[in-house]
Amino acid sequence: MPGKPRLSSTSSLLCLTTLPRICPVKKFKLTRLILGGSLLLGAVLLWLSYNAPFSNSKSAGERNSPPVPHLECQGRAQSIYRDDIGIPPRDHDSDAKMRINNHVLVLVETQYSRLGQEIVAILEAARIKFRVEPTGKSLPYLTHMDKGKFGVIVFENLEAYTNMDKWNRQLLDKYCKEYHVGMIIFAPSKEDGILSSQVEGFQLYIHTNLVLKDYKINPHSNILRLTRAGETWQGDLPDEDWTVFIANHSTYQPLAYASIRMTDHYSYDSVGEDVKQVVVLQDLGLCDGIQRVFFGNGFKFWLHRLLFLDSLSYLSHGKLSLPLERYILLDVDDIFVGRNGIRMHADDVEAMVLFQERWQKQIPNFHFNLGFSAKYFHHGTPEEDLGDDRLLAYRHEFWWFGHMWSHSQPHLLNESTLENEMIFNKQFAQERGIPVEWNYAIAPHHSGVYPIHEQLYEAWKKIWNIKVTSTEEYPHLKPARHRRGFIHRGIKVLPRQTCGLFTHTLFLNQYPGGRQRLENSIRGGDLFQTIVINPINIFMTHMSNYGSDRLALYTFESVFKFVQCWTNLKLLSAPPTVLAEKYFSMYPEEADPFWQNPCEDPRHREIWFKNKTCDRLPRFLVIGPQKTGTTALYSFLSMHPAITSNAWSPETFEEVQFFSGNNYYKGLDWYMQFFPPPVPGTNISQNYLFEKSASYFDKERVPMRAHALLPKSKLICILISPVKRAYSWYQHMRAHNDSTALRYSFYEVVTAKDDAPKALRDQRNRCLVPGMYAQHIDRWLQYYNVNQLLILDGELLKTNPVIIMHKVQRFLHIEPYFDYSMHLRYDSKKGFYCQVVNGDHTKCLGRSKGRKYPPMDSESEKFLQQYYKRHNVALSKMLHRLGLETPSWLEEDLRNFE
Repeated sequence: MPGKPRLSSTSSLLCLTTLPRICPVKKFKLTRLILGGSLLLGAVLLWLSYNAPFSNSKSAGERNSPPVPHLECQGRAQSIYRDDIGIPPRDHDSDAKMRINNHVLVLVETQYSRLGQEIVAILEAARIKFRVEPTGKSLPYLTHMDKGKFGVIVFENLEAYTNMDKWNRQLLDKYCKEYHVGMIIFAPSKEDGILSSQVEGFQLYIHTNLVLKDYKINPHSNILRLTRAGETWQGDLPDEDWTVFIANHSTYQPLAYASIRMTDHYSYDSVGEDVKQVVVLQDLGLCDGIQRVFFGNGFKFWLHRLLFLDSLSYLSHGKLSLPLERYILLDVDDIFVGRNGIRMHADDVEAMVLFQERWQKQIPNFHFNLGFSAKYFHHGTPEEDLGDDRLLAYRHEFWWFGHMWSHSQPHLLNESTLENEMIFNKQFAQERGIPVEWNYAIAPHHSGVYPIHEQLYEAWKKIWNIKVTSTEEYPHLKPARHRRGFIHRGIKVLPRQTCGLFTHTLFLNQYPGGRQRLENSIRGGDLFQTIVINPINIFMTHMSNYGSDRLALYTFESVFKFVQCWTNLKLLSAPPTVLAEKYFSMYPEEADPFWQNPCEDPRHREIWFKNKTCDRLPRFLVIGPQKTGTTALYSFLSMHPAITSNAWSPETFEEVQFFSGNNYYKGLDWYMQFFPPPVPGTNISQNYLFEKSASYFDKERVPMRAHALLPKSKLICILISPVKRAYSWYQHMRAHNDSTALRYSFYEVVTAKDDAPKALRDQRNRCLVPGMYAQHIDRWLQYYNVNQLLILDGELLKTNPVIIMHKVQRFLHIEPYFDYSMHLRYDSKKGFYCQVVNGDHTKCLGRSKGRKYPPMDSESEKFLQQYYKRHNVALSKMLHRLGLETPSWLEEDLRNFE
């Protein structure tokens, strides 16, 4: 970079993390020397800082000796970064039209087994869909509509496969051969001592409980995709219970080897110490037409995670392949922030620039992304203030984004204060010429991003025109493999990853848990696996990680090299806005947010606005379905002195319809405004808030959304004959002058074919689909426990609401008990029960309720009875299985269908 403040070429390498700090300063070219009087004074102070002992908390020895990364690829140290070295990664995609889904069937001994949980964790992190089933039971359905439901079968234990009962074994093997589905099988050791045995049904022998060392991958295996061969993992392998494979047939090909490690515990009479032992074995399927990969150990050895992912890719014919590109963005938070003694010096900035320049040759477009809080500019020691100046001198070499001016937590601030904080930071950037151009921002402490602080999003858009942010808190901090992205108010929120470095992580010899813990994370552990599993990685680091021991440079220098030694991944970088576009094109299903209850996560509660409370969320929901009496139930519930309904919506009246439509995207704050805040001094446990939205019952995503926010809430649904419900809905739409309902008869609507006009098909679905009761209840019970669900008989609600309301009060455990017999009276003119008011008068629902419709034509009734027969049978069986009462209308409908 000619013309910029730089170190001499002879000393450039000395300014990286690999060698001591004391580096001579290169003379500036005259045309670029004039940086102002402050830099002239800074040069003097910098010279003094090099020739005077440090006065902060770090010793001079610590300042002068950054740690040295010692990682090099064996035998290829000079050519590690060339793309033409080694065998290229395999492309597992098949030209054949494979009749399989991209799902994995995992067969485990128990749901609590360690290896089974590790398999699931890897699949979750890789976003691979799966189903877990215990071995020893009947297999799940393997096909659907002449298509295989699973692309790979994974057995946690080899014995579970070989010991399957004959029927299931034949069924599974036939499925695998017919649909070209492969298996991954783990062969753990179980017995004490070294055992040798033949695998039943295979020309294959195993030795168990071995102690191994020096792991090497077969470079000629056609399974390798992520994994790069050519290296040997020198040293002892974890555990003393390895299984190795010995085969005498050409169908078996080694994927990985290791050597015997002699110990005092075992003698190896039957296994040679110098012979390469096969620890991962490929079965080409030449004997029985089924391809398999056998693992002689689980995932305690890090390379098995890579080989497992490669095996999934190979055996699924590329359907479960991960991309080979990995985007890396290193955010450097807290620029200018930090107490004296832990901030960056000028030579730290020089090392940072040289690191960036060097890695730009290996990672296209690589830049450090600096987040600043301008209030603390020049708030350090003289040496650290020079570091601030040097950052600004190099401002065009970095990418920049804004924090808060004073590094405040946004969730504690109102909108005007937030705007002022951003304006001050923006003015500083403009005055100092800092190029903040990527419409990206990070909230200090991840505050206000999730859980949502609406004022933060509004201020971001107004002041900075922010389009992208990132957080480690969605949906939760841990486990990290579950972190996802979402879009809110037009701002794309990306998942952010941690790398084991935090604001207090300054020195390698003081690393929490010891230096080896960081080394393990780099060399196959958490940090390495994070890069392997995530196509897009935004890492959080801090300014303090680039001073002191420069641990960020040490860490990423090491992990980048390790990735390039052991994988075929191509490291890339891009600005945040580009990464956001790539992320949501890869995972479009994540665009929809997922609001969870902030009070269920202590971290979320800490970064939620202090005036918000979960006591403003409903304790139970009336979920529908429509036209079964939900409005009547709503009015009866509202009569109870301890029950408070949601406020009315100007668009949807007594229904909020938050979980079932576009209102969900308005966020949690919007939803909570429909419920009153708790009154100080009152007993919150005796105040029952509820919401009624009859559209919730049959909407596919509602149960998941509702449970995420209201996991402890109870549910009430009302069921009547689905035949009557369908007809009532049709007449309801005619009463509201719906053009389709007015144009077509009821019979034409319910019998419409799939090639009918869209408006007619939509009307048909709204008539028919909600009446498939068992299907919808089953979806709710995937998230809620059956004791959280109350199913009411809608016919009994109409004829004897007092009994129904007594049942509701018992279900809710509500106090005080409210005697509805004193407050409800049958109104002969209306034909239903109404509220008693002013002693002897009744207050009934409006004219739209209790309408008298002409009788249903017999042709439509007969069609619907037949249509709903199997659905009603399924409902009857479900209620019996759950121990719930069968309503009288269902018994009558079942008799009519006989």
